[in-house]
Amino acid sequence: MNGHETAVKLTENINRFFVGKEDVVENLLTCLLAGGHVLLEDVPGVGKTTLALILARSIGCSFGRIQFTPDTLPGDVTGVSVYHMNTGEFAYQAGTVMNQVLLADEINRTAPKTQASLLEAMAEGQVTVDGVVHELPKPFFVIATQNPIEFIGTYPLPEAQMDRFMMRLSIGYPDREQEIKMAEQFLAGKTAGQVSAVCQAQDMVQMQREAAEITVKEAVLGYIEDIVCLTRQEERFVLGASPRALLAMVRASQARAFLQGRDYVKPDDVKAVAMQVLSHRLALSSEAKIRREDKDKILKSLIVQAKIPV
Repeated sequence: MNGHETAVKLTENINRFFVGKEDVVENLLTCLLAGGHVLLEDVPGVGKTTLALILARSIGCSFGRIQFTPDTLPGDVTGVSVYHMNTGEFAYQAGTVMNQVLLADEINRTAPKTQASLLEAMAEGQVTVDGVVHELPKPFFVIATQNPIEFIGTYPLPEAQMDRFMMRLSIGYPDREQEIKMAEQFLAGKTAGQVSAVCQAQDMVQMQREAAEITVKEAVLGYIEDIVCLTRQEERFVLGASPRALLAMVRASQARAFLQGRDYVKPDDVKAVAMQVLSHRLALSSEAKIRREDKDKILKSLIVQAKIPV
């Protein structure tokens, strides 16, 4: 199978076990192929953990899960150096981060210092413990979940860390038919533990390389730049999209084109990923908050304003 065929089979495999959320699965795989990380923001119990586990099993990768609580320490994430009396030396004891797919569950329930322990891993693909650098396995994909910020016992993620996530997604409640089908699968014993691998880790790394080689013409780059600039010029935003956001849109557009079986990016690819890539990076001004402006509505209007290249 070539890379696109593998990606199609991977999508089908996940959708068989994670019912009725094809758009979420497509965006998740887009982010993975683009080499980014995902923030899943939703209420408890809609399947965030299940989706992460199904993905890890489908791509034959190791899976690690850390449940963040107010007393979780950075060392729980990155690992620690342990002194061995018999050798008189310190040895690195790996943390949960040393997995190819890492589920950082309820990341906004832990203190900012522990949240920040993921920054180096997400940006550089490595962690530094006691001055020693440890490379992370490839592929390395963080799926962080967070409850709505109004929930009790949550710490808002700082803008710098929000910007590290390529996409923010929301699963949402299933509709009636989807929920009944999910219950039928549950009664039939069809669980994430039965998911078989469609490909292996090295195949996913190769697909990431192929996605990064998708052609992006200058006109499409200009289109992406126009959208980003509009967010910076919008007076209702106190914080516009960063240069990292622009690069994330480029990579995500390439990955979506790869999933669609094309070797070039179209403006439609950019529009398909723009909301997921940009929304969590933008902040409303105080006046806009007082007027109860809708950030996503503003962003959608800016995307429409940008001139589509021909």
